[in-house]
Amino acid sequence: MTEIDFLEEGRLLFAGPCDFFFASASSKDLPYPGAPEIAFAGRSNVGKSSLLNALTNRKSLARVSNTPGRTQQLNFFALGKNTSDERLRLVDMPGYGYAAVGKEKIANWSKLMRDYLRGRAELARVYVLIDGRRGVKPADEEMLDLLDQSAVSYQVILTKHDELTAAERNRVVEATITALAKRPAAYPEIIFTSSQSGEGIAALRESVARLLHEIGA
Repeated sequence: MTEIDFLEEGRLLFAGPCDFFFASASSKDLPYPGAPEIAFAGRSNVGKSSLLNALTNRKSLARVSNTPGRTQQLNFFALGKNTSDERLRLVDMPGYGYAAVGKEKIANWSKLMRDYLRGRAELARVYVLIDGRRGVKPADEEMLDLLDQSAVSYQVILTKHDELTAAERNRVVEATITALAKRPAAYPEIIFTSSQSGEGIAALRESVARLLHEIGA
């Protein structure tokens, strides 16, 4: 049996068209089920939009903003020739942990995320972005708790690789591994990325390609 080159598979997967096609502000208003979905979660301003742009080789697939809390809904992107021939859906989730946002809005976002995570059969994995400069914070712990409770597979992606020294990167990776050790739904591999330098982007594409193979998509 020929061994699959998932690095190349990942490159080819994300070399194709990728377009925004749906936004959901309520769990009652989700797009019709289709291709497998991977979602991206993280604290406000952790760099989700920049990572999505780097992952898909685009400059403005997802809007990059310096204003925390800008993403206020689930944004769906179809990866493939078109929405009728999609290989994968990318889901940009609202950022969490931004205290300046009103309590009512936070409650609405939290309900939307909980309902989506617990009730979406097409969701294959959540990639949780954590700022490599700060490591796992209480707001991140709360998201990881929710994912464990929802029995959703997730993988941690550290960001800001280019802003740390090698020694600092080693420390945050070790601390993150320790934080995930007893979490049942956590995928054991951590990927350290930089949307600026491109570090880790190929590895993330490879991870997604391997995931699709594992679920038979």
